[in-house]
Amino acid sequence: MPIQVFIYDDSHERRDSLKALLNLHDHIQVVGEATDCVNTFQDMAKYSPDVVMMDINMPNVNGIDGLKVIKSNYPQIKVLMQTAFDDSNKIFESIKNGASGYILKSDKPLRLLQAIEEVNEGGAAMNPGIASKVLDYFKPSHLENPLTEKENQVLSNLAEGLSYKMVADKLGISYSTVNSHTKHIYEKLHISSLGEALAWYYKQK
Repeated sequence: MPIQVFIYDDSHERRDSLKALLNLHDHIQVVGEATDCVNTFQDMAKYSPDVVMMDINMPNVNGIDGLKVIKSNYPQIKVLMQTAFDDSNKIFESIKNGASGYILKSDKPLRLLQAIEEVNEGGAAMNPGIASKVLDYFKPSHLENPLTEKENQVLSNLAEGLSYKMVADKLGISYSTVNSHTKHIYEKLHISSLGEALAWYYKQK
């Protein structure tokens, strides 16, 4: 049975060229298309594709939001992100939210076909330039402490068991400033709880 593919892209020309390319191959079948991710939940329910080719920058509801809908409700569907730009933030946001691959629209047609086949088989397809960015991200320099001196002080005091109010009093800052520093700590460490922050803190020591 051919690989069932659904295409999201706000460019009519891009969708047509992708369909023309994919329909040349018996083992791939384009089952549907859309210009944005407004109806992603319904699209997936109706077409049940194996692989979604997801443009990132689309109007109304973009590709990363569409990716989240798919992976939350249809985790078995593989999502291959595609963009015209080599944007590090969007690369990591896509990977973090469950994308199976990330390619550039400038990639050669053969590479697009290989990427679809790879993600369908459970692999992770990635443009070589993007793969190198991901590897760079995990080099030791990126694992160093990203927190400011004040954020480190706040985290250190929280690790000692002090409350936000006690930390505020000790550091001579307001309660809301402690709260703000804590939010920044969560953002920088890509976490969502004090427990995770403390685990990170003790791992660093």
